[in-house]
Amino acid sequence: MANIKEIARIAGVSVTTVSRVLNNHPYVSKDKRTAVLKTIEQLNYTRNMNAVHLITGRTGAVAVILPMINSFYFSVVMDGLAQAALMAQYRLILCQTNYVPEEELKVLNMLRNKEIDGVVIVSTALKPEMIEPYCAYGPIVTCQNSGERPYSSVYIEHYAAFRHGLDYLHSKGHRKIGYCEGRENGSSASIRQSAFQDFLAEKGLPFDPEWMIFDCVREEDGAEVARRLLDMRSRPEAMIISGDHVAAGLIIEARKHGLSIPEELAVMGFDNQPIGRLLEITTIDNQLYQMGSAAFEIVHKHIHGSSLPVTRKLEYRIIERSTV
Repeated sequence: MANIKEIARIAGVSVTTVSRVLNNHPYVSKDKRTAVLKTIEQLNYTRNMNAVHLITGRTGAVAVILPMINSFYFSVVMDGLAQAALMAQYRLILCQTNYVPEEELKVLNMLRNKEIDGVVIVSTALKPEMIEPYCAYGPIVTCQNSGERPYSSVYIEHYAAFRHGLDYLHSKGHRKIGYCEGRENGSSASIRQSAFQDFLAEKGLPFDPEWMIFDCVREEDGAEVARRLLDMRSRPEAMIISGDHVAAGLIIEARKHGLSIPEELAVMGFDNQPIGRLLEITTIDNQLYQMGSAAFEIVHKHIHGSSLPVTRKLEYRIIERSTV
């Protein structure tokens, strides 16, 4: 089997030049690079990546922990991660865990075993105290605010963002406000629920448990919410929904049944997804793409020597369209 020395001899270059070509080093002349690549092809040379990893101390791969891949929320975060990783010539290892702590720990053990260079945690069931010990083995970045920890985080303030949305609905004259959420016990979902309950209490607004609906993730869930609203004797004037796809399903189904949006029911989304732009849904832009991009940027800097944990808060904004 061919080795680097044989490639150098046949190509008429030094071993160092061959090594630079193999590692995409920029400082190699065009003629020498062409000669090396041609020789590699002729000899059908394959690098021993295990040996490369031992030499460099890096695998060129980052693992991403997320509960599910078929969530529109997570798909936008992944898009930001993937584009940033591509620019850095890094591989992403996508690890779907279904919020099972044992599966998430398996990924963190990959970091301990040096199978990957770092971990980005998009969403997790693990408590921060369970994540912290793994910082000794490599960089970890979470896409949620975990407070002061030995690992980095990039996040938006879900409480403030949701309160802003509720204040916006209130400023438009809405007093009977309902709420659709995804996973009831999720960390970000719990924060948004607190914002909702605090808002109603402070404004002295009515709370009807029937108006607070969980397990809303897809368009079909939104359509089901619309049907439930139509069957209520007393229904809300406005709905704030933690996901534009759910909001889209609700709006489409409501209009099928003759419910006027926003005259009879105002709808505010959360995520600023493409479908929200298509259907002109008023929403809260929480910068999901930028969150993914920033998370990879941070973990990449840690891999290449930046040691201090970083806490980066992203801004949010209300996008006014036609559904409120």
